Amino acid sequence: MLKVHSDRLLYFEQQYTNTKKYIVTFIDEAYKLMPGMEVLEIGCGEGGVLKAFIDKGMKGVGVDLHTYKFDLAVQFLDEYIKDGRISLINKDIYSPDLHEQFNGRFDLIILKDTLEHIFDQEKLIGYLRGFLKDNGIMFLAFPPWYMPFGGHQQMCSNKFLSFMPYYHLLPLFLYTALLKAFKEDDQLIKELLNIKKTRISLQRYKRIVKEKGFKTVREQLYFINPNYEIKFNLKPRKLNRIIGAVPYIRDFATTTIYSLIQKQKASNIR
Repeated sequence: MLKVHSDRLLYFEQQYTNTKKYIVTFIDEAYKLMPGMEVLEIGCGEGGVLKAFIDKGMKGVGVDLHTYKFDLAVQFLDEYIKDGRISLINKDIYSPDLHEQFNGRFDLIILKDTLEHIFDQEKLIGYLRGFLKDNGIMFLAFPPWYMPFGGHQQMCSNKFLSFMPYYHLLPLFLYTALLKAFKEDDQLIKELLNIKKTRISLQRYKRIVKEKGFKTVREQLYFINPNYEIKFNLKPRKLNRIIGAVPYIRDFATTTIYSLIQKQKASNIR
């Protein structure tokens, strides 16, 4: 297991640095981020991503279902919470009171490394459409399932498993047996198997975006994820355009997608 997965303050700081350097810039070049805008992050974890937007003068809401991560976010973002720049909510995003409170409220919604953990991704993306202002924008980043570490196996405690690519593509029974053979924690195995069940490819993501009434404003596929600059001292590298234009093949070489989508008119939405 990488140190970043056990040291949550380090993870928070790395998330903040990466977001400020790459994600804020990516969004800002296509959709100008202004002080006073409101941003919602789904699956905010410890809050490092959200902090980068607040430091641009925006106001933020972070929602996370996991109490452990939520409690850390409260600790790490104490100053921002006290001065009213950030609100943190430890609830399921589908809670009826949140739907009423957030309807048509946000300029920006963030899902970074969250979508691949969600069951029924079609439902979530369609549901969040209602939280955006008419001209609002949604940013999503996730590792496509077929990429070398699309199963999040870097979270394994065994070093061999954490650095071995593509074995998450094994049939379910073999994948489970392998994780158990190397004595991985039962809770971690459950989490990795959930990711296997919720796996999302670039093709399916693009289909969902279209079906739920969004248009793509900006997109970038990365051969080397910007996250790896801090984790592994690897310079980010965009995916070759020729490979990026080939459906299915690109999934195996794309370590993350940066995607910016915006609502279209309500007609023809499934």
